[in-house]
Amino acid sequence: MTGNLLGEFLRARRAALGPRDVGLVSHGVRRVAGLRREEVADLAGVNADYYARLEQGRERHPSPQVLDALGRALRLAPDTRAHLHRLAGAVPAGRPATDRISPALHQLLDGFSDAPAFVINATLDILAANPRAEALHSPFAPADNLARMVFLDPAGRHFYTDWTSTARSTAGHLRQTAGATPNDPRLPSLIRTLTAHSPDFARLWTTHEVLGKTQDTKHLHHPSAGPLTVTYQSFDVRAAPGQQLIVYQPAPDTPTAEALVRLAVRTAGPQPGDAA
Repeated sequence: MTGNLLGEFLRARRAALGPRDVGLVSHGVRRVAGLRREEVADLAGVNADYYARLEQGRERHPSPQVLDALGRALRLAPDTRAHLHRLAGAVPAGRPATDRISPALHQLLDGFSDAPAFVINATLDILAANPRAEALHSPFAPADNLARMVFLDPAGRHFYTDWTSTARSTAGHLRQTAGATPNDPRLPSLIRTLTAHSPDFARLWTTHEVLGKTQDTKHLHHPSAGPLTVTYQSFDVRAAPGQQLIVYQPAPDTPTAEALVRLAVRTAGPQPGDAA
């Protein structure tokens, strides 16, 4: 990570768009990937030299109006547009969250007796998990950080059936964290490790794509439980900004629901009071 995150972001998002994406007609051979600086400036209604200074890092604090115009010109989704505002300092950066899990949150986790539930921080460390989540993530050694599990653990390629989509969303979440809490002391080390050991992450990181966790369907494959289909929901923990509660929910009376029950029983081991 460098000191010109705003300029890097603008260059990456400009390179990701072609003339047809924004309704322009392309003439001749283009020497740059994506749109030209002048084209983005024209679409945003700003001076071309001013836009060049933004990319070069010579201008770092555009107005909210200019940021909105650039967001429209670059066809940014809401999460990505908010990230742009944070990079420009138009939104105060958040503080790194505590990793302490409150007793009330622990109790809530245990209340999800039929669904895997776990808590992550902004850098995707798994801070706490209920027994169903521990059983689900048992192929990973250790099940400590979702990004490491996706990109560096060999089990990730098999566990996440649509690995490409999972990898993209994981990198996008970390890119969002880089804008929201740029002073998080754990993030630079994590990014260096992932970049050094995963060419796939290194490539995705350069796109500056931002993707927040909300809800979606996940297709997983556990070596003991077989194929699993769950929907997931993410909830911000109000008492600890930066923490999120993730709940994987199988549809009732489905093979996935039955498989998760069997998996939980299999991984629980002997219980107190069981016959020897």
